[in-house]
Amino acid sequence: MMIVPPPHAIGAMLLTFAMFYGFVSGRARVEIISLLTVTAIALGLYMFPLPGQAPTDGLKLAFEGFGHYALVTICALMVLGRGLVTTGALQPVSRLLTRVWRYNQQVGLIITLLLAFAMSMMVNDTPVLVLMIPIMAAIAANGGLPASRTLIPINSAVLIGGMSTTIGTSTNLLVVSIAGDMGMPPIGVFYFTPIVLAAAVIALPFIWLVMPRLLPDNSVAAGHEPRRFSALLRPGENSAVHSLSRAELEARLPAGIDLFGTVGHDGRLLVSATPAALEETMRVLDATAAPAWLMERLNLGYSQSGEDLNVVELAVARDSGLMGKGVQNANLAELYNIAILGVHRAQRPWLGVLSAEATVDNCFDEGDIILAVGTSANIRQMALAENVLILEGAKEMPRSAKAPLALAIMAAAIVPASIGLAPIAISALGGAIAMLVTGCVRVDRVGRALSAQVILLVAASIAIGRVVLESGAATWLSELLAIGLQHLPPAGVLAAVMLFVTLLTNFASNTTAAAVGTPIAFSLGQQLGIPVEPLVLAVLFGCNLCYATPVAYQTNMLIMSAGDYHFSDYTRTGFPLVVLMIVTLSTLLVVRYGLY
Repeated sequence: MMIVPPPHAIGAMLLTFAMFYGFVSGRARVEIISLLTVTAIALGLYMFPLPGQAPTDGLKLAFEGFGHYALVTICALMVLGRGLVTTGALQPVSRLLTRVWRYNQQVGLIITLLLAFAMSMMVNDTPVLVLMIPIMAAIAANGGLPASRTLIPINSAVLIGGMSTTIGTSTNLLVVSIAGDMGMPPIGVFYFTPIVLAAAVIALPFIWLVMPRLLPDNSVAAGHEPRRFSALLRPGENSAVHSLSRAELEARLPAGIDLFGTVGHDGRLLVSATPAALEETMRVLDATAAPAWLMERLNLGYSQSGEDLNVVELAVARDSGLMGKGVQNANLAELYNIAILGVHRAQRPWLGVLSAEATVDNCFDEGDIILAVGTSANIRQMALAENVLILEGAKEMPRSAKAPLALAIMAAAIVPASIGLAPIAISALGGAIAMLVTGCVRVDRVGRALSAQVILLVAASIAIGRVVLESGAATWLSELLAIGLQHLPPAGVLAAVMLFVTLLTNFASNTTAAAVGTPIAFSLGQQLGIPVEPLVLAVLFGCNLCYATPVAYQTNMLIMSAGDYHFSDYTRTGFPLVVLMIVTLSTLLVVRYGLY
């Protein structure tokens, strides 16, 4: 018979649920939710200490995540990955892919999947996908498969590759570090790589041959409507707009444009349109989508230099300098002489429908697409400085002489840890310092390499994991799971644990799922008499099976607008892959540890 959990355990579970709900609802930024979680733990344990502990012990528990070696390692790896990108060390990959795709599309896709898989074993998933998105956009524009049929498969390959080493994702490091704190022997960089490689042999054919067929062709050539942008049109002084009624105005608008209404007293029009329809509307109404003075300045520069103005689509990445800024305070006009014409917000149907005003005025978020105009040189400068992706053509990577040096530093950081000569925290930190000292990553740009969101999320996850463990919540939950799992064979137990964590990671945060699932795995192993290590690996693998929803992982959101995906596209392709991976990985764990 189950006993009632102690008060601190109830509080820990309620706080964990509140954290999950905060991430899923999207009503507040991840950073705010993480800080609120840490604050709640600190204040809660200060006012109501754990049995046998002083109030100050709760403060130490709440804030120790900010100095935890797992967080230091994650930050160091982010700097290492940034060094590979900024020096152009990965540029040969893009050139190789372009040549292969010209030869054969199916061969090009499998080579792309394998390269994405291999790179994500050593480099964090996000930089790998940031490299791939513009490459696939350029290949699609030159007659390759539509980006909508390649980005989700490539993202899946990246996620599986990241799962295969302890440094592939920050989640892996978090699980390994928590397990180490609880007494499990250290796990090397490639300790569980053979298991994932064997699973990949089963999963990659599905990703290569089946998944693209389950995805829509969202290209314009296939009849799919082009991406729509919200824009604020500014009629000129002599525009007929000022003398037209709304009905007369709508009658003059070209096809493919939606008029939401007027803004302000100067006749500005809030519209939603495709780029072509937006261009035609500006011509018909004698209006501009950017301030008139800015367009005059751009046109004057064109007439003096002869350099063409280009209209491009730019995708906002998670570590972009535009994150959290709006159209006004992004200040692109003054910094780079670039005008923003419109914004396409990443589809987030679980947040409800944004108002037309919100789509224009809200701060930029991950996956948003910006329609901008400027010279090619200025656009490239802005793309590099603000870390945005040029979707209309491959992003031009800097061809620095430091690229071989960046590769050498990365190898010097990874190899000692992989063969056990040094802890990954030490070697990664040394590599990050070497990247800065040698100039592979500029000191004034190191903030672009480090994600405040990841830092706060990991710190909060470490704290919530400690609270779940020390409050008795992990023991109580494991006893509850043990009642339902006690009659299952070990393979069933491992699959159930993996499924439990997979559900959490697909609808909340994978780092928080890792922090909660790892102590539960320890307690469950003791309850059922199963070795702890395979249960911990089941948690680690489950945290990486984040294919079924766009909110499950940051790279899922990054490709949503670039591929013009809907929520159902992730579910239709991700659910079968999740089932396939759970069955395969749980079977492989049983074989690896002899749990027959």
